[in-house]
Amino acid sequence: MSVEPDDDQQRSAPPEEDPEAPAATAAGADAPDVTRADAGEGAAEDKPPASAWWRTFGALREFVTVAAIAIVLSFLVKTFLVQPFFIPSESMENTLVRGDRVIVSKLTPSPIDLKRGDIVVFADPGDWLAPTEQTDRGAVLNAIRSGLTFVGLLPDSSEGHLIKRLIGLPGDQVSCCDSKGRLEVNGKAIDEPYIKLGEEPSDIEFDITVPAGKIWVMGDNRGHSSDSRLHDPSADGSDGSVPEDLVVGRAVATIWPLNRISWLSNYDATFADVPPRPEE
Repeated sequence: MSVEPDDDQQRSAPPEEDPEAPAATAAGADAPDVTRADAGEGAAEDKPPASAWWRTFGALREFVTVAAIAIVLSFLVKTFLVQPFFIPSESMENTLVRGDRVIVSKLTPSPIDLKRGDIVVFADPGDWLAPTEQTDRGAVLNAIRSGLTFVGLLPDSSEGHLIKRLIGLPGDQVSCCDSKGRLEVNGKAIDEPYIKLGEEPSDIEFDITVPAGKIWVMGDNRGHSSDSRLHDPSADGSDGSVPEDLVVGRAVATIWPLNRISWLSNYDATFADVPPRPEE
């Protein structure tokens, strides 16, 4: 005879577990739910990192951009503001010596006017310079050097250019010498403190009038300077004077070597008492 459980036994008996249902354990009950934010973080961590090639490409692109901007700015500065030049000779000693690097302002002669005493760089007016042999560094190095010089990142070697001191402006009468061996400008004798020690103001006598649109230039190392005096066969200033439109600019400072860094003076006091030109 079978004995059936009464109602109380049926109510107190634990329910039968479904073998296919997941077990609800204490550990399972305490486990945190997976939220959408957690899922998102996990997805982000699953993304592969940027490749080394892509990082290298980004750095290279940034370098090229910065270099291009630097080159463009350097070219603009060289074209319109300043340009470095290399001093190749002794004609301006002791103000400038061979190997000096100078900064030349291109704001002179326009918009800033030229003044007596300015140290000016100008293109060869014609046969003032002896032919020079170009240093061959190979096709690649020659091209690189030319390119860097063109954009202003290297100083101009001064080939085809000269640097001298401006003594006479258009219309000035310049002569040498008075009874004390001094230059005269518009009849006023001047004392020239920039002349190299031991040199005379000029070992060539002359008396010229600077033509309109030209300037009369002389080196500070007077005995070793191929300047206006030596290129004036007419002896009236018409040939030895330099056209103003050949002037590249005014040298304002020596920037190399480090022990020679200095501003370049035009010695205003030297020419302060010079009478005005006839047209002034």
